[in-house]
Formats: sequence, structure tokens, C-alpha cells
Amino acid sequence: MLRYIGKRFLYMLLSLWVIATLTFVMMHLAPGGPFASEKKLPPQIIANLEAHYNLDKPLPVQYALYMKNLIMFDLGPSIKSEARDVNGILADGFPVSAQLGLEAMAVAVLAGLIMGIIASLRHNRLPDYTVMFLAVVGLAVPSFVLAPLFQKYFGLEWELLPIAGWGSFEDSILPAIALAFTPLALMTRLMRSSMLEVLGQDYIRTARAKGLSPSRVITRHAIRNAILPAITIVGPLAVDIITGSFVIEKIFSIPGIGKYFVDSIFNRDYSVIMGVTVFYSALLLLVNLLVDIAYTWVDPRIKIGGRGAN
Repeated sequence: MLRYIGKRFLYMLLSLWVIATLTFVMMHLAPGGPFASEKKLPPQIIANLEAHYNLDKPLPVQYALYMKNLIMFDLGPSIKSEARDVNGILADGFPVSAQLGLEAMAVAVLAGLIMGIIASLRHNRLPDYTVMFLAVVGLAVPSFVLAPLFQKYFGLEWELLPIAGWGSFEDSILPAIALAFTPLALMTRLMRSSMLEVLGQDYIRTARAKGLSPSRVITRHAIRNAILPAITIVGPLAVDIITGSFVIEKIFSIPGIGKYFVDSIFNRDYSVIMGVTVFYSALLLLVNLLVDIAYTWVDPRIKIGGRGAN
């Protein structure tokens, strides 16, 4: 196991280097620059600003400086924010984004598993049709469409929850649900199909023939085997939630990393764009590693790494 984790860690470092390099190249291939919108500034002042941020140096030199600082965990200064550097922005915004992401992930995984199980146990009945209808809606309607609808009805029309801002648990309910809707639909459909497949297996019929209670057959045999494919998509779900949070945080005025990332794109803030991209990439690679390790915890028959690994 330790050898496998060490190998995956080396792959993570290699992947981060490739991502950081591609992000750096794409940033500098895009037309314009971070001071292109500063039309009122004299050319000499713009030249001084570019010299201050090393933007006047050749690209290989800029790349070498960027990678050197990245190795030292220094993501550099924000070009548009004089008060904070990129490390400070991540330190301020990540706890907010992490809370929102964890709430959305909890809603998507727990509700998706429960709804998928209910739909499979009531196959071709009203609960199954209802759950599948909600799942189709969740897949068809993107979060940036649901979010304004939630604000209009739950916030303005019915006055049940705040429509924007951050500071209390109530502020996080609407953005978490809007963010979780599509991953919840994916989890529901996958858990339902996996449960239907498992319930038709011979060992389930054998367990029933032995006289085990229906609840024990479902909890001990069906769910335990059906949940493995659901765990597989937790990593991709984390990707959906993280990328979706960029827009959701902007819509609900949440001071998370996603809001700063969207603002940095409009402002062409190179340091923030590259820093947030590398940070989120490292986070996603870590989540995928934890998901792979979780397989062995859910099903001890699965072994990762070493000879004879499944």
C-alpha cells in the first residue's frame, strides 16, 4: 500500500507540473495582458508595472521564476490586488469554498444513494418514476439556471432563505443545493442501476432462500456490493462540484476561491489564475487518490498496488 501511495504521489507531482506548464503557456498565448484595460495609464507606468511583476522578461525566464516560486509554495503576488498575494487569497477563500463544497458533496452523495436505493426497491412504481424524473431534471438543467430560480422563489417570493451573502448556515443552503443538484442526479441514476443489477444476482436469491430478512439482504449484501460503482464517481463528482462552485459563488456573492477565480479571469490576473488552477488540480488529484484507497475499505477483496492487485 505504501509503495502504491508513493508511486501515485510521484504521478501527482508530474501531473501538477504538466498542468502548471500548460496553464502558464495558455495564459501567455492569450491576446492582451493584465494591464490592457488600463487605457488611462501612460505607457511608462504600464512598463514599470510589467517590470515590477517580471512581465517584461523573456517567457523562459518568467517560467523559471514561476516554477521556482511554485516549488517554494509561493504562488506570487496578485496583479490586481495590492493588499493580498495569491497565498493570502487562497487562505481566505478556501475555508468558505471547502464548507460549501463539503455541504454540496454530502447532499449529492447521501441523497443520491438513498434515492437510488428507493428507486431500485420500488422499480417501475411511482417512487421510481418520481426519482427518475427528478434525476432527469437535475441532469438537464445546469446549476447556473437553478440558482436564480432558487433565489427568486425561496428567497424573494416565499422569503424562506437568504438569496445571497455568507456568514450563517442558512446562507449556505441554497448554493449548496444548487451546486449538488447535477451530481445528485448522477449518483441517483448510478446507484439505482447498480442496485437493480445486484438484486438480480444469484447470491441475492440464495440469501433470500436461506431465510434472511429482506432488510438484512439489502443492507448486508445488496447495498454493500452496489455501492462500489457509486464510490467510483466520487472523484468526478468532486470535479463537477468544484468547477460548478466558480459560478455558484459568483451568483450568491460568496467570498470563496471560485469568486476570486472568475474575477481574475476578467481582470487577466495571471498569478491568481495559475495559482487557483494548480491548487484545485492538486486537490482533485488528492481526492482521486483517497477514493482509490477507499475501495479497499469498502470491499477488502480489492487490493491496490503490488502483485495480484485487482
